[in-house]
Amino acid sequence: MVMKKKAAVPEKISEEYYQISEEILSSFSKYRPPVDLFCFREDIAQLYPLCRKGQRLSNEQVEDVSNLCREGALFVSRSDHPIYVEHIAKQADLVLVDDNLKESESADILLRALTMRLTAFYEQPVTAVFEPLYKDIMVFTEYLWQDLFRTRLFMRRLYTGDSDHVYHALNTMCVGLWILVQITPSETLKRRQLDRTALGLLLHDAGMTKILTYVLQKTTPLKQEEVEKILAHPLAGIRMLQKLNLSFDELNQAVIQHHERLDGSGYPQKAKAAAISPIGRLCAVADSFSAMIVKRPYAKARTPLAAAQELADAQNRYDPQYVAPLLLAYQNNAFAIPSAAPAQPEQ
Repeated sequence: MVMKKKAAVPEKISEEYYQISEEILSSFSKYRPPVDLFCFREDIAQLYPLCRKGQRLSNEQVEDVSNLCREGALFVSRSDHPIYVEHIAKQADLVLVDDNLKESESADILLRALTMRLTAFYEQPVTAVFEPLYKDIMVFTEYLWQDLFRTRLFMRRLYTGDSDHVYHALNTMCVGLWILVQITPSETLKRRQLDRTALGLLLHDAGMTKILTYVLQKTTPLKQEEVEKILAHPLAGIRMLQKLNLSFDELNQAVIQHHERLDGSGYPQKAKAAAISPIGRLCAVADSFSAMIVKRPYAKARTPLAAAQELADAQNRYDPQYVAPLLLAYQNNAFAIPSAAPAQPEQ
């Protein structure tokens, strides 16, 4: 059998339409695709509507769609971006094999996937729910490992709405990994270090899920017992993760030390400078910065630049090695979002 050559599609089409790979097509419902599909007609050098989203396809149409995809002539409108982000997020590893995805699209998909997985894990912290989360974290770090410069994509997508456990965890991971890449020579950064740091940063605040929502949302002074529960959340996080047999240095240190401060004013152990690990120091900066840029019941959101400046001014509490690149980046407007980039994740 002679395979038909790939269609010669004009480059301008890719600005408004997204070419579907066979891997993504296979993830769609076979008979009811979730998006509008278009085929490229070489005779008029234009895209032509093939079927509407949710339309029931016949066996013959299914075969036609498959053949068009194989020939590189099957497309979806980029206006359907939210739909295929939501769809592909359920199989996040597709971003590693689909060359048709723009980096901005891959970033949206990975953030959506991690949001979905982490939400499920916080609601039900058991091994069966953690496993798909872990898989998607490894997809995320593999995506970064292929090009460490991609950490900037996620700095452009930091969540800045109302305080939320899941988005706070994602922000902390993205900020912390960006800082790690900035301060670590690429030739010395190891994949295992990236993986374990990502896990530590993402799960650092797991213990906060054990505190009742009404306590976290109070705008009036907390009762003593409520304060004590909040101060104990790093220990609650350690216990929660140990029940799942999740225990390694980077994770434990991120969880137990992210509220420790160099001058000994932090908690729960009042640890001072030398007693705080590198990831504990890194997580302290990323956690505090991420908390400051969202609206909390007791505090207005700061701009990222103001938050970074405040951390830099507290040099006796936060390690300048981790704060300096963050402050410099915001002073230089390094994370300005291109006009083509989508908005932050939906709440």
